[in-house]
Amino acid sequence: MIELDGVPELVDPVLVAAFEGWNDAGDASTDALEHLERVWGAEPLGELDPEEYYDFQVNRPQVSVGADGRRHIAWPTTRLAVARLPLPRRDVVLLRGIEPSMRWRTFCREVLDVAADLGVETVVTLGALLADTPHTRPIPITGTATDAVAARRLGFERSTYEGPTGIVGVLQSACERAGLPAVSLWAAVPHYVSQPPCPKATLALLRRVEDLLDIPVPLGDLVEEARAWERGVDELAEEDEEVAEYVRALEDARDTADLPEASGDAIAREFERYLKRRDDPAG
Repeated sequence: MIELDGVPELVDPVLVAAFEGWNDAGDASTDALEHLERVWGAEPLGELDPEEYYDFQVNRPQVSVGADGRRHIAWPTTRLAVARLPLPRRDVVLLRGIEPSMRWRTFCREVLDVAADLGVETVVTLGALLADTPHTRPIPITGTATDAVAARRLGFERSTYEGPTGIVGVLQSACERAGLPAVSLWAAVPHYVSQPPCPKATLALLRRVEDLLDIPVPLGDLVEEARAWERGVDELAEEDEEVAEYVRALEDARDTADLPEASGDAIAREFERYLKRRDDPAG
């Protein structure tokens, strides 16, 4: 069971979740959650008992030594935190953890029970996958929703994916069965630079979270980290003509398919985001 440090009364709460593992190419989605925890000053709410869900031979506990010389074991688990945002007045529950090794249905029921206790009205899951996309272009973000009404309102699609899934897909399905609106945002990470971190994908996810929740997200050094990451990949590609040629082919395919990237709607969204961040003292 998730042991909460009290059950606070939250204002218009939304839950945002991300998990390490199969759903997290380049660590992009969990890095996005960690960024939100930090810039929004999230406070711990509780954590799951890992004994029920994790194989400790797969996700081993970590031993550390404190300043007092005592050894401490940190167990792999899933943790909850809450960010209380003054403008707009809204609370965001942040769920960050590791994809469970077992009992996924029980895991999801436990998460949804806690969401109900906290009064959560919407769930947003974040994920990242490896894809044939060039690092030199904007990171594609795919959005899906559990019901047709929400999908139309947000300009998303209902997922038509068929095949293996991870805990993000299972949690999304559990939300749909429970009648809890859920949205999933997925970043496409260039497969030829799959080693984490991928700050450009993390940045793209955060900007979509910002748009979806209509809450400014201070980005700090992340914009410059994304630029530095892209420059680093440029240098690697320049050293290998085969990689450089492959990147050019991906660029041609992307530019042909995604001409609407420079549409009036896209420019307007970026300008609105700029204005919100300019007016936000923390931004």
